[in-house]
Amino acid sequence: MSKRDSYEVKTEELLGPITEKYGVEIYDVEYVKEGSDFYLRAYIDKEGGVNIIDCENVSRALSDVLDEKDFIDDAYILEVSSPGLGRTLKKDRHLEKSIGEDVEIKLYKPVDKVKEFEGTLLSFDAEKITIDMDGEEKSFLRSDIAVIKLAIDF
Repeated sequence: MSKRDSYEVKTEELLGPITEKYGVEIYDVEYVKEGSDFYLRAYIDKEGGVNIIDCENVSRALSDVLDEKDFIDDAYILEVSSPGLGRTLKKDRHLEKSIGEDVEIKLYKPVDKVKEFEGTLLSFDAEKITIDMDGEEKSFLRSDIAVIKLAIDF
């Protein structure tokens, strides 16, 4: 397991009791380097969406626990936020909650000269994701998908 992965897993373990206490759920945790800075980001969600108070409560509690456990070697910036409307669907639990929702899929390589597709998420398994594109079912290998996220309709 990489350092990044171990930081994310350990943070998610510590975050569990905190999110339960404040009535929100963990959407995702990521540890990334952007420029010269490291960021530890915790994305939280709840029915109807999270607000700034939810983020502040979780951030303060998580910061205290992270200071106590002190398992991250690098200096980092902690951010706690909502995953947003056009949230990325990284994990199976994200896909499961999004069945029937409109999604955007971007591929690493074009299929018939097209790299971006939009449709309603119908199903997924370990190998593929299937969407409905205007009445036509289209499946994509998960290994071919660069990113899948909720489509935003305005």
